[in-house]
Amino acid sequence: MIAEEVKQFFDENGYVVVKQLFSPEEVAHYRDYYMDLRLKGSYPGDLVGVDPENDDPLKRYPRMIHMHHWDATSLQYLIDQRINNVLTGLLGREPYAVQTMLYFKPPKARGQALHQDNYFLRARPGTCMAAWMALDPCDEENGCMKVVPGSQKWPILCTTKANTKESFSDIQVPIPEQQEVRSVIMEPGDVLFFGGSLVHGSYPNTSSERFRRALIGHYISGEAETVTKYMKPIYRMDGTTLDLNYSGEGGPCGVWVDSENGQPEIAMTGVLSSFGGTE
Repeated sequence: MIAEEVKQFFDENGYVVVKQLFSPEEVAHYRDYYMDLRLKGSYPGDLVGVDPENDDPLKRYPRMIHMHHWDATSLQYLIDQRINNVLTGLLGREPYAVQTMLYFKPPKARGQALHQDNYFLRARPGTCMAAWMALDPCDEENGCMKVVPGSQKWPILCTTKANTKESFSDIQVPIPEQQEVRSVIMEPGDVLFFGGSLVHGSYPNTSSERFRRALIGHYISGEAETVTKYMKPIYRMDGTTLDLNYSGEGGPCGVWVDSENGQPEIAMTGVLSSFGGTE
């Protein structure tokens, strides 16, 4: 069970931080464990290789993805019952577990432009969820998460080109100028939970010597019948596996238009391309 105020905050804002869900000892173990793995080389699922001499800090410490496919420690985090309890309380039923990621975000690393996770995971019906655990103190200097509260009520938006000098990804979702973008300040062991339509991203790490490492699990709601093919195998939270169909590519996406009263609103007039962009 989760506290009523946790559920209420999540319903209103689309995200919630559960403080100290993991102990300092657990956080230190995860932090040292993944640093050791990264320094030893590349692994299945790595999107880019490790280049220790590269000027780009994200080439020296590239993110890890789908570690649970080959690593028991990562699978243990993904299906941790504390995370399950929170997700079940937020969603109303137990989720399925589909992805792990580790972001190292070393000093001077780029952030990630604003985006929505279900643009990539394509959980249907329902949505995806993230459990984003801070392994370091996270603030604006070292590139904390930023969220757009209330955007969980938006549909999946069409993307535009991002500024790749500040973002490692080349797409973003545009938002109205007056829309609040909130920094999420976290301590090690805090876990940020948010849904697949919530617009979120992160600042560049402008610090000179501080990492901003995060261990992330991605999930899909228990009523989902399809998901993108890159998320298999799919796990129940007891560690057993199940099979779902692949989500189809394409589909509608929202674009911002001016309403009759001059306020921006979303019209479902865009089309997602099969390559993850828009047409």
